[in-house]
Parts: sequence; structure tokens; C-alpha cells
Amino acid sequence: MAKQTEKNLVIVESPAKAKTIGKYLGPDYQVKACMGHLRDLPKSTIGVDVENDFEPNYRPIKGKEDIIRDLKKAAQSSDTVYLATDPDREGEAISWHLQHLLELDAAKTRRVTFNEITRKVVAESIARPRAIDQDLVDAQQARRVLDRIVGYQISPLMWKKIRRGLSAGRVQSVAARMVDDRDSEIEAFEAKEYWTLDALLENEAGVAFTVHYYGKNGRKYEPSSRKEVEALEQELRQLPYSVASVKRSDKQRSPTPPFTTSTMQQEASRKLNMTPKRTMAIAQQLYEGVEITGEGAVGLITYMRTDSLRVSAEAQREARSFIDKRYGAAYRPGSYRQFKAKASAQDAHEAIRPSDINLTPEQVKGDLTGEQYRLYRLIWSRFLASQMANAVYDSVNVEVSAGRHALRASASTLKFAGYTAVYEESRDEEKEEKELPLPELQPGESVRLLEFQSGQHFTQPPAHYTEATLIRAMEEQGIGRPSTYAPTVSTILDRGYVRKDGKYLCITNLGHAVTAWMEQYFSDIADTKFTAHMEQQLDNVEEGKTPWKEILRGFYGDFVGHLDQATLSEYVKIPDTVSEEICPVCGRNLVEKEGRFGPFLACPGFPECSFTMPLVVQMPGRCPKCGGRLMKRTGVSKKSGKQYSYYCCEFTNNRGGGATCDFMTWDVPVKDDCPVCGQTMFKRAGRGFKRPFCINESCSNFTPEEKRGYYKKADEAAEKAGEKKTRKTAAKKTAAKKTAKTTAKKTTRKAGK
Repeated sequence: MAKQTEKNLVIVESPAKAKTIGKYLGPDYQVKACMGHLRDLPKSTIGVDVENDFEPNYRPIKGKEDIIRDLKKAAQSSDTVYLATDPDREGEAISWHLQHLLELDAAKTRRVTFNEITRKVVAESIARPRAIDQDLVDAQQARRVLDRIVGYQISPLMWKKIRRGLSAGRVQSVAARMVDDRDSEIEAFEAKEYWTLDALLENEAGVAFTVHYYGKNGRKYEPSSRKEVEALEQELRQLPYSVASVKRSDKQRSPTPPFTTSTMQQEASRKLNMTPKRTMAIAQQLYEGVEITGEGAVGLITYMRTDSLRVSAEAQREARSFIDKRYGAAYRPGSYRQFKAKASAQDAHEAIRPSDINLTPEQVKGDLTGEQYRLYRLIWSRFLASQMANAVYDSVNVEVSAGRHALRASASTLKFAGYTAVYEESRDEEKEEKELPLPELQPGESVRLLEFQSGQHFTQPPAHYTEATLIRAMEEQGIGRPSTYAPTVSTILDRGYVRKDGKYLCITNLGHAVTAWMEQYFSDIADTKFTAHMEQQLDNVEEGKTPWKEILRGFYGDFVGHLDQATLSEYVKIPDTVSEEICPVCGRNLVEKEGRFGPFLACPGFPECSFTMPLVVQMPGRCPKCGGRLMKRTGVSKKSGKQYSYYCCEFTNNRGGGATCDFMTWDVPVKDDCPVCGQTMFKRAGRGFKRPFCINESCSNFTPEEKRGYYKKADEAAEKAGEKKTRKTAAKKTAAKKTAKTTAKKTTRKAGK
């Protein structure tokens, strides 16, 4: 009798990953997905026995009974069970819970991790399994229990003292405070005046160039008023000008390291306009596997939750070989590049890179969605550039003297592209000073003054945080870890503590009140240094240096005292946000209120005045019918209950009487006016390329509706014909069913007789 083939069970987290790994392992392995956690603390209660040394009460998650039953059955019939959940604390904890929940025998249970989902790495990992790392599990347990204690004991108190539906958390409270502190800093900022002075000069060949005033007697000097600038100009007009020095040099610029989780989220926000949450969702898809023509399911990138800059030697060799083939040996550095991570980095995994550098974005573009392609191209380009040679610039620095005064100028031109042939990192600052080209100048050469150009400036406050800069600040201060950045930013936005004004994050009245309350009664939790120290303690648990319950004991003693004080606090009234909209009934400024369908505007004179209206946002441009302001308004569908947005004139549905206008559109008004008729232009709503168009039918630049970039609709006649055909087919089927039923009844009666 033939020996039965040995069966092994591999449990991963997602079906996409299961499909990819199953293809690599073959028929001797069945790969199943657990869909994340199957056992956790209960939602209805705190789930932690603080009196019994913080013993957690783990229970199977409701709604996942079928998955648990299926995995148990598969595990019982398997010789070996490989727990292949994600390679981080959370993944280690999921494997630990699976071992207990499925009652797996330790002798046949193995733990494996995949930093990348490729045939080679999967085979190597299966060949070298290990035991579950209890230190990693304990670090996750400590974080989970700590967050549960904070959330489940502070949040109900906030419901009583501030408003229902609020929540508190170790990391989210600190993130909200950071936004609040930045807004306060901007509000308290006092601008200081300063002036710049440029001189337009002409060399002996008659070529004009610009230099910037530096200072006098070798010291930098910056005028602070118009009077000082005018006095300086008057003095300089009387002096001869000559070139004091010309310094030429080759400046080299090194490439940026490959992505970590935070830098990927920041760059995707800047270059692709992706939120951190969306970036991580797309990166997860690329990691788990995408169907590639001729290849099947392929994991395109390495694990995307990492703070490491380390790159495997094999990946570096492949990158250097690719650079040689595509760009030539000159673009390959002489030695392997090594990037040093921050001291606080866990360095558990490699940096984020493509699994196979030879699989270029252009090759897989047809198999990816638009978002997948753009993010993969970003990751691929960043990694390849990090392994390339430096860019070389021809730099020129010129100093012009006028008596004891010095004026300077610099310029640089690209001499060798190096890594910039593939990728250049973007910046958070929107404006950068551009260097003007300089003519050929020689030391001692006389130059002639043509004119002065002075400018008044004021010091600027620090910019509001964006999602990208907030994540960068959190990383720099050691708040949170790669897996928590995106969820934290999403939470403070969803809770209404922070709102987005364009791309900038601003604290709301609610967020400011919650932050102030937390600072007053839970100053340690809302403190950035305390939170960063707590993250370090969790890292110590992961490294096996500190028992996990020791952290909880040290935290809970002070926490209980703060909780008692907060319980005695008074109710906090959240001030309404006053809008610029005027109540048409009584003339007061409308205020923002929160209702069951979201925010709306209401008159503060209630109950004397009960006027309300949808929350509006002023848009650029003017109404094409009456010239009024254009507004963005929101509504709620009566059928689905979902919220939608539309754009209309400020006088549309004017319930206060006076002027009325019926202009309304789904298209988004833009700041650009039509170059022909001067009316406001619009663009279509939604994602994708949005070219502005003119809607003025009497204008020669008018764009018909079918050419505005909308998705093409089927011909109406064809639609009607299709509907008729569908109705006829349905009628025939119904008639056939009736005939069959009648025949069956007659046959039954005859048989009975």
C-alpha cells in the first residue's frame, strides 16, 4: 500500500498571502488564513483583572467561530502546523493566541516569519522554523493591557465630564497635544520685520547677474527697516565694485536611504497625496501578493512595518547588477552603501524594498491598480537610488566687494546625475530659493552697478502639522512605533480632536478642551517624554530585560490617584466654533453643531431663533449666474443615510429671504478663471486626472459635458434596448416556470388517481 503524502498546515493572516504562499509550497502544504486576531480581550468590559496582578481575560472573538472550527479541524489532521503570521509583535501575539486557542501540541507547532513573500524566502523560512518568542508576545501584551487600562478607565469618565463618544489613549492623546501645542505656538507668534537687499550688476562682457548683500567688515548684517535699507543703498551707490573671489568646486550629494515605515508614509503623503492609513493598506497588498501575468501571485515588496535601514547583501548585489545593465558602471558606487538607523530603532526587519529589483514598475503596471502602481514605483525608485552613485554638481561661489561691504552669489549646475536619474526626495517646505545662473567672472574684474532690489519680509511662524510632518515629529520624539503611526493619526481625525484644513492639521475646540483636561488630570499620559519613555520600556520587554507586568505595576499606582482626582472634576463645556455665516433671521453669526448625521450650522439664539443650515465651506471663484460666493455643502441621502457633497451659490435655498439663485453643481470650482470669458472654471469631482473646464456655453472655450473627463456612459438607446430585452427574458422565464408548475400538478393528480 502506498504511503500517504505528509500534510502540513500553514496559518497566515490574510487570504491574499495564503494564496501566494500556497503557490510556492505545493501540494504537501495547505495554507489557511486566520484573518487576524481570533482571541482578544472582550469589548464589553475592561477584560483585565487589576486586582489579580493584571491578569488578562482572553476570549474567542465573536463572529469568528467558523474560522476557529475550520482551523482546529485542519490542525488535527496535520502532522506539523506552521504559524506564519506577520513578523512583528502583533503577529507573534496572534501566533501565541492560535497555539492556545487551537490547543496545538508544542511538539508539532512551528513559528515561521517571512520578511518578503518570494519563493526563495518562503522555502528558507519553512526550512528554519523557530519557537514562539515569548518576549515579543509579552511586549504586545503589555501594550495591549496598558492601552486597555487607559482607554477603558479614562474614556467613560470623559463621557461624563466632557461629551459622549470620546476616547483617550496613550499615543493618541500625545499626538493631539502635539497638534494643539503647535497651533498655540502659531497663535502666540509675533512676526519681526527684516529686509533683504539685492544688487543687479554687470560684468565687463555686459552680462548682468544678481548678488545678495552679505555684510560689512566681514560680519553679516541684515537691515531691519526701510530707513536702514535706504541708508545702505545710498552708501553703496558711491562705491566701486569688483570681484573679490571666485571659488569653484565639485559638490557631491548622497542619495537618501531606502524607506522605513514613517518615511514611506511621509513621502507618499507629499508625492502621491495618500493618507498614512491608505499608504499602509496599499503597501499591505503589495507585500501579501498581487496577481502578475505569467507569474501568478507575487509579493512585490518586503515587510512594510519597520524602522530599520538595513538591506541584505543579496538585494544589494542584485541592485548593483541592475544598475550596471540599465545605467552603466559609472552610476554604481565603488562600495556597498550602508545606512545607519537611529539608536532607538528596533532593527527587526530590513528596510522596505522591492522583493525583486528586476521586476520594474513598468513591467507590472498593467497588473496593478493605479494606487498600487504609484506606491510600488515610489518604493522601487527610492531603493534603487539608494544603491547608486552620488550626484555631482559644479558649484560656484562669488564674492563681490564694494569698499568694506561684501555681496555674495552662488550657483550650481548638475555635472553628473548619479542617483537623481532615478529619484529625488521631496520636501515639506513649499518654497525654496532658486539659484540664478552666473556669468564667467574673474577675481579682480570690475563690475558695474545697474540697480538695487530691496524687499520687506517678516519672520514666519512654524507651519501647521501635516499628516507627514506629524508622523516625522512622532518618530523623532520616540512616540509610537511603525505599526501605530497611521492608526494614531486616523484616530485623532475620526474623533474630531483634529480637523484638516487643506493638507494641514488644526486642533478643534473639542480637541483643545480634551487636551487641556488630560494635561490637568493625567499629565503623565499627555506628556511626550513620558510616552516616549514608556515605548522604551516596551522595547526592554521585547529584548527580555524587563518583565511585562512590572511595567504595569509601576504605572498603575500613580494612575489610580489621577483617576480619583478626575472623578471629582467639574463638567467641561465645549465652546461652539463660530462661523463667518450670518443668520438671515436674526443676524447672529452661526455656530457649528454636531447632529446625528454629522456637523451643521445653527443659530446660537435658540430657542428664540431656530434657524439651521448645512455646514458650508467657501470655495474659490464666483457663481456663474449671479456672481455670489460659491459654497460646498453636505447632505445626507434619505435612502442610504450616506453623506454627499455638492457646490452651489451662497443664495441657493436662501431661507432668510432676499436674493435667491438656483445654481448647483457636482463639479468642483477651482481658483483659475477661464482665459477667454473670465468666468470661474470647474473640474470633475472624484479621483484621477482633473483638467479644469469652462461651463459658459456662450464662451468659445466652453467644454461640453461629454468631454469633461467623466466616465463614459452607455448609449441611452442601447440601455433602453437592453432593458426591454431583460424584461422580455424575465417574462419568458416566469411563463416557463408557471407552465412547469402546472404540468407538475397535473402529473401528480394523474398519478394519485
